[in-house]
Amino acid sequence: MDDEPVVNPIPAVILAICMVVIAVELVLTAAGAGLIGGPAGIGWRLGVVQDYAFSPAVLDRIWSLGDFDPDLLKRFVTYGFVHGDFIGSCFAAALILALGKFVGDVVRPIPTLIIYFGSLIAGAVAFGLFQSGATPLFGAYPAIYGLIGAYTYLLWAIIGAQGGNQMQAFRLIGFLLGLQLLFAALFGTGPIWIAELAAFVTGFGLAIVCAPGGWAALVAKLRRD
Repeated sequence: MDDEPVVNPIPAVILAICMVVIAVELVLTAAGAGLIGGPAGIGWRLGVVQDYAFSPAVLDRIWSLGDFDPDLLKRFVTYGFVHGDFIGSCFAAALILALGKFVGDVVRPIPTLIIYFGSLIAGAVAFGLFQSGATPLFGAYPAIYGLIGAYTYLLWAIIGAQGGNQMQAFRLIGFLLGLQLLFAALFGTGPIWIAELAAFVTGFGLAIVCAPGGWAALVAKLRRD
């Protein structure tokens, strides 16, 4: 009897990340509804953004003063676990599960974490370099774009191995960028796209190294082509 599951389980590292995102949101939503924290709970979300979000001022302080206080350094990662509302958090969690499952099924757990958190950090650095002041950056979407970058590379490699048109691998990011341009034209847009674009490039690049066979497999394929 075949005991293999019909659907492959979600990789544990992706499930753990998603659970943290959901747990943080459940606490903040409950506090905002007055279920926990008393009257002060209503302001918990704003307080968490202030304490854990990233801003260009963080990078400025590190760069200009050489201040490597852990409270500053943590923000390069913790901003990815704070969201502005319940819907945004749930949507982010769903994308992490979907994209993380594909990437995590191909890449080992530690490299998957490297892609995820490397994309978060790269997104924060890019945001800090091209923005100024205390504009906050928070939410998992830069990391999600990092997973999209990794997904794009892996799909590119799979299609190439099958002899197909590898440009098809870029359809998802092309669609998302098109949507962003449309929303920017209609409603304006915030600077988070800077972090998302940097994270996408980082996820794509890290996947080249982290995928099975790594850089050597890519070089061998390019030579064959």
